[in-house]
Amino acid sequence: MKYKIIILGIIMAGFFTSCQDIGEDFLDAPAKSTLEESIIFSTPGLTEGVVDGIKERMGQTNSYRGRYIPFYGFNTDTEWNYNSDKVGDAVGDLCVYDAKPTNTYMDRDNNAWAMMFSGIERANICIKGIRAYGNPEPGNEMGQLLGEAIALRSIYYADLVKAWGDVPARFTPITSDSIFIPKSSRDVIYKHVISDLEEAATLVAWPNEIEATTSVERINKAFVKGLRAKLALAASGYQQYPDGVRRSNDPELSVDKMYKIALDECREIINNGSAQLEPTFEGLWRKLNTENVNAGGESLWEIPFGEGRGRVLFSFAIRHRTADQYTGQPRGGIAGPLPTVFYDYDESDIRRDITCVPYQWGTAVDGISQQELVGSDTWYFGKYRYEWMNRYVTSSNDDGVNKIYMRYAEVLLMAAETANELEGAAAAAPYLKQIRSRAFSSNDQAVKVNDYVNALSSKEDMFNAIVNEHKYEFTGEMERKQALIRWNLLGENLAEAKTKMSDFKNRTGEYSDVATTLYYKYKEDGETLDVYGLNRGELGNPGAEYSAFGWNSLEDNMINSLYKVGVDPDNRQFWPIWQVFIDGSNGKLVNDYGY
Repeated sequence: MKYKIIILGIIMAGFFTSCQDIGEDFLDAPAKSTLEESIIFSTPGLTEGVVDGIKERMGQTNSYRGRYIPFYGFNTDTEWNYNSDKVGDAVGDLCVYDAKPTNTYMDRDNNAWAMMFSGIERANICIKGIRAYGNPEPGNEMGQLLGEAIALRSIYYADLVKAWGDVPARFTPITSDSIFIPKSSRDVIYKHVISDLEEAATLVAWPNEIEATTSVERINKAFVKGLRAKLALAASGYQQYPDGVRRSNDPELSVDKMYKIALDECREIINNGSAQLEPTFEGLWRKLNTENVNAGGESLWEIPFGEGRGRVLFSFAIRHRTADQYTGQPRGGIAGPLPTVFYDYDESDIRRDITCVPYQWGTAVDGISQQELVGSDTWYFGKYRYEWMNRYVTSSNDDGVNKIYMRYAEVLLMAAETANELEGAAAAAPYLKQIRSRAFSSNDQAVKVNDYVNALSSKEDMFNAIVNEHKYEFTGEMERKQALIRWNLLGENLAEAKTKMSDFKNRTGEYSDVATTLYYKYKEDGETLDVYGLNRGELGNPGAEYSAFGWNSLEDNMINSLYKVGVDPDNRQFWPIWQVFIDGSNGKLVNDYGY
């Protein structure tokens, strides 16, 4: 059973006072608890309820659920949102690097910004209380709960800094003297959080080491170490500061120091063996969609949504046009891979057809729908599928499927990247081979895995291969944008993506052997497609049993909507702080970057 934190009533949510929480309450919570802090934070069962309350903020309508997960991360060289070509559209502006502080979709006092800081305040109260009354130690229940609270606060800060850059640093509960504070340098926040996660790793257990860590909806040591590695890379990477795109000037956040932390953490996870790649790439995503939350596999931690909360499939699944045999919720498909991504993969890469899907589920007849081809400008993420669920979704706007926050494959790629930087290509090779081994059949291993990786003899070649492998592995997971930023490749790769899409539209250059007409028939089940023409060189009619489908619908306005014409994405790496929070900051908050 899923540990449905975000939908279930949390009895301790009322402990948090209204002055500490910004925005509407998700729960019908009672007034402030009459229980004393000394009782709450010395009783593990009660403390666990308070820790659950930290996560509850993620399920608020305009928090992770309906704003951050659906829209942070677009657009990149692999993914785009299908509102991007709507000129002046509030959602589109978020994705085309033209967001305004007054964006009507985001400029609300219960937005993700508010919910993240509300979650941080809950975490601060919890951390203070456990330290004061809980006697937390490595190996005891209160130590596990303290480690979880610290990690959850770190998650909120990781996402705040990722989306907004410099933000206020609050690591103690709010007092009358600290209600209004200015932004802090993200360097200060990175250092604090990296230190926090080092402590948290000493407190929480490995996956399946104790009952609490048998589910990926609870914090475990592998995740904490992986998050610390990821934040070390982000802290030392390129990013936009008010004075330009650069690495941090803080010597404590140097590449050598941060990459050493990241590599050490990744190797500890790998050597421990309590997390591992799922045996097949399809199996990984079936596990998510069937809501299997057992720890010890590839997923390290997931944002836990209950059945009536969360919009992961609602936003990103293969599109279902009507209620049908697989879902009572006709949604999915607000975003997808760029049309060229399918052709970036090796044709024998198993990940390609899982990640890039060229069809939707059409209008149901008597409750049954069929797959239908869509235009060459529209692809869907096949990692998210109502048809793989065990549960029939009936909610009008929530599906309840969790969001994978980090998985073991990312640990392997971070290990490859940091080993390459610090020790050379040969040290990175084993980690990259593990990723690629799952992506190819046994018949392809010698050439596509061993020969391919062994040929990467220089640091530069290995780095470029890792950048590409990140695309093959993570398209559709909204991990790409931050990676491109820290590699200083955001603007460059987005410009290249526009050029590639223009060549694809015109079937010139590397796309001259891609068909403009597809041919399809239905398989014996009567609902799934057999398509000819998607692979390079499939240019002829395969036979009378196939029907033709014109497939050349990508237009210049859509290509140009990857990012707004005249805007440099490197000058818009972050969202602005929304106006409602600027106005309510007593003059303490301001926007940078020309907003």
